[in-house]
Amino acid sequence: QVQLVESGGGLVQAGGSLRLSCAASGNIFSINAMGWYRRAPGKQRELVAVITSGGSTNYADSVKGRFTISRDNAKNTVYLQMNSLKPEDTAAYYCNAEVVSRGYSTYSYWGQGTQVTVSS
Repeated sequence: QVQLVESGGGLVQAGGSLRLSCAASGNIFSINAMGWYRRAPGKQRELVAVITSGGSTNYADSVKGRFTISRDNAKNTVYLQMNSLKPEDTAAYYCNAEVVSRGYSTYSYWGQGTQVTVSS
C-alpha cells in the first residue's frame, strides 16, 4: 500500500501565496508522474499541474505563470507553489501519484485533499 499525505492548504487573501506539499510513503519502487488536481464546489475535478519523473511539467492554462510544480525524488514528495492567488483558485486540491511498487506493479494513488480558500 501507498499513502499520500498532503499539507499546506489554508485561507489566504487574493494576491497571496501558498505552498502545497504531498509526500508519498509505503510500497514504492519508483514514482512516474506526480500531479495536483482540484475540485471547486459544483465543478468537476480538473488537472492543475503535472510533473514527470524526469522533471517535465504541464499546467492548466488558468494557472500558467502563477503556479509552479516541483518534486524531490529522494523524498517522494511533490510541491505546488501557488502565487498571485485568485478567488477562483478556491477548491479542494488533491495530489496524485503513479507509483511503481517493489513488485513492479503500477497504480495511481490519491491524497485525501487539502482545502485552499482565497478571499477577495
